[in-house]
Amino acid sequence: MAASSFKWKAMIASLSVMGVIAAGCGNNDNGTNTAGNTNTPATNTANEGAASPAPSAEPSGPVKGGTLTIGTFSDIVNANPIYIADTSSGDAAYFMFSNLLDYDAGGNVVAEPWSLLEALPEISADSLTYTLKLKANAKWSDGQPVTADDIAFTFNTIKDPAAAAPGISTFDKVDKVEVIDPQTAKITMKTVYAPFLNALVTNVVPSHILKDVPAAELQSNPYGTDPAKTVTNGPWKWTEWNQKQYLSFEKDANYWAKDVNDVNIDKIIYKIYADQNTTVQAAIKGDVDMVGGIPVTQVEAVKAKENLTVELEPGPLYEYMSFNFNKMNWGGKESPFTGEKTRQAIAYAINRQGVLENILKGTGKALNAPFLPGTWADPGSDAVNYDYNVEKAKQLLAEDGWKDSNNDGTVDKDGFEFKFELQYNSGNSRREAVSAVIQQNLADIGIGVTTKGIDFSSWIEQNITPGKYQAALQAWSLNSPDPDSESVFSSKYFPPNGQNSGWYKNETLDKLWVDGYSTTDQEKRKEIYKQVAQQISTNLPYVFLYQYGTPSVYNKRVVFGDAKPVPALAYGEYFGINKWSLEEKK
Repeated sequence: MAASSFKWKAMIASLSVMGVIAAGCGNNDNGTNTAGNTNTPATNTANEGAASPAPSAEPSGPVKGGTLTIGTFSDIVNANPIYIADTSSGDAAYFMFSNLLDYDAGGNVVAEPWSLLEALPEISADSLTYTLKLKANAKWSDGQPVTADDIAFTFNTIKDPAAAAPGISTFDKVDKVEVIDPQTAKITMKTVYAPFLNALVTNVVPSHILKDVPAAELQSNPYGTDPAKTVTNGPWKWTEWNQKQYLSFEKDANYWAKDVNDVNIDKIIYKIYADQNTTVQAAIKGDVDMVGGIPVTQVEAVKAKENLTVELEPGPLYEYMSFNFNKMNWGGKESPFTGEKTRQAIAYAINRQGVLENILKGTGKALNAPFLPGTWADPGSDAVNYDYNVEKAKQLLAEDGWKDSNNDGTVDKDGFEFKFELQYNSGNSRREAVSAVIQQNLADIGIGVTTKGIDFSSWIEQNITPGKYQAALQAWSLNSPDPDSESVFSSKYFPPNGQNSGWYKNETLDKLWVDGYSTTDQEKRKEIYKQVAQQISTNLPYVFLYQYGTPSVYNKRVVFGDAKPVPALAYGEYFGINKWSLEEKK
C-alpha cells in the first residue's frame, strides 16, 4: 500500500503482506488522481477550516480544533482493511483505524498507548505461538468493544482463499486463532514465519458487523465503501465520500484512547485533485494544508513560499516496469516477455541513470532487486546491474530470436511484431515522463511501445488486481521493514489470491522465499536473500528502476510538536498525526 493491514501501499496501508502496497497506486506520487474537477464541494469549501469550531488555545499545550485539509490526486478504492492494496485507501484507514501494534519513529514494533494491544505479544520459544492481549477499553465507533473475536475473524478471513484478500500470503501461515477470552487471542503458526511480528502492525475489522457476510461477498459489501456502514476504532470517524472529489473524517467524541491521547484536530478533509500539478498549486494557494507527494520539479517553487515547508528524504518505495506473462493478455499466444534474454535486453535498453538525473532530479537511487539500499537485506553487488547499453540490448534480442525481418524498424519473431501497451496511472507526472523515456529507449532497439494513462481507481480494480495488462509502470511502498516479498513474486499468489499480478513463475524463487522466512536467524536470512537477489535480478519479473522519495509539503500552520513526520516509514508523512495541531489560518 500504509496504515496497515496487509502489504501493498505502492499501492498500502493495511497491508502487511510483508511489505508492500501498491504505490503504483497511491497518492504519494504514485497513485493517480481521479477527479478532473477541482472545484471545491459545498461541504469542502476553500474556507473549510471555518466549518469546525475555531481553534482555541488552552492555558498550556497544543491548539485544539480546526480542519486539516490534505491534497491528493488519487481516490480511494476500498477502505475495508482486509482489502486495502493502494496508498489512498491506506491513507483513509490510517485516520480511522487503530492498529494492533505500531511502529515508532525508528521503525521498531511497539505497543503505543493508542495501539489496540496492551503490549508486544508473548512469543513461544519455538516462534510458533503468539499470545495477544487487547486493551480492555478499546471500542468501536458504535460503542461495541474491540475483542479477540475481531482478531480471529480478521485473520481467518484474510487466509480464506474465498475472500481474495491481498494479505493472504502472510496469514495463510497461520494454523489457527483461538479466542481465549474477550481480550486474549492465541495464534498458532503452521511454520516459523519470521516477519509475523511486523504483520501485527495492522488493523482489524468488526466481527459483530461482518461475521455473517460470506467471505466471497465481503469485498462487495458496503463496509469500506459506505461511510455510514463502516464502523471504525480510530481517532476520526468517516463521515462522507464524494467520489473523485473528497472524503471527510470527523473526530470521534467517544474515541476510546482519548484519555491517553487527546486528539487535537477536529476534522480531516482528504481532497482529490485532477493531477499532481493542480495539487501543488492548491498547497501554494493555501487551499490545502499538506500534500503527501509532489513532483520533484515543483520542490523549489514550493520552498520559495514562506508559509510552506518540504520534507524530502528517501522513502520505503521502489518503482518498476512489470512484465505480464499470462496468455490472456496476448490473445491466447505466448507473452513476448517469455524469454529471459528478452527481458534482460529491455533492462539494458532503459536509461535509468538518465531518468534519475532528468526526471527525479537526483532524488532517487537505482536498484536491481526488491530490497531497499542500506537495509540489512540489501544485496549490493550480488544483484545483477543493468547499465544503459543499447548494443548489448540488441545483441540479447537477436540471441533470443528477434529480428527485423520486414525492415520496418520493429523486431519480430514467429510472425509476432514486438509491440506492447505500457500502462500507468494518469495524473502522475513522474510516470508519464518515465513512460515516454521507456517508449523512446525501446524504440531504439526495435520494440514498439504504446503508453496509456488510466484513472487510478479504475486501473487498480480493472487491470492491476486481476492482472489484465501487458506491461505496467508501478511502484511498491513497503509498509513492513521485512524483506519477504513472497506475495508479489511467488506463483502461489496469482490473482485473485495474491499480488503476483504479472503471473510470474519461478520455482527456484518460490522455494527461496519460503526458506527466507522459515528462520529467525537474520544472518541466515541475509544469505538467502542474496540468493533471491541473484535469481530475481537475472530472471527479471520486473525491470527494477529506482528507490525514490516523495517530497511532502506542509503548511506551517500544521504543528507537529514531538511527532514529526518520518519519511522512511510507510505512511510516514502522517506519523504522529494523532498528536498534531493546527494554528488558525492567517
